[in-house]
Amino acid sequence: MQKLVTDITYLPFGGKMLYLSSILDFFNREIVAYSISDKQDTGFVLDTPSQLSALPGTMLHSNQGSVCTSQAYQEAVKGKGITMSMSCKGTPANNAPIESFHSTLKSETFYFEGLTCTTTVIVEQTVRDYIIYYNSIRIQTKLNNQ
Repeated sequence: MQKLVTDITYLPFGGKMLYLSSILDFFNREIVAYSISDKQDTGFVLDTPSQLSALPGTMLHSNQGSVCTSQAYQEAVKGKGITMSMSCKGTPANNAPIESFHSTLKSETFYFEGLTCTTTVIVEQTVRDYIIYYNSIRIQTKLNNQ
């Protein structure tokens, strides 16, 4: 809980779209907070850091998306004692750990299981179940295959 990364990804299914905002602990790749919504707005993204306790000395890294650069988001993060860090424009590799998680989530659920024509409830449950699996069961090479 010293270095965290955050981002938003799209969860397209059928003719609809959901959004996932998540925060990953850089040390052990655990998802420590997440929110799912049908709207990509500041309120949705503010819900994600609100799940964290006060973390003085922690750094939260993100891209320069409009939601993360909003004053409300900056104040919410600062209110937790967290220092905000942002990638320079055009350098998405700085956010690679969370981008990798989102890619893995989609590959191992939506694409593998063919979740294209489904319901919002099933998509939300799939994401919740996958995060539990990812944090607790899935082997992590960074953790010596634990």
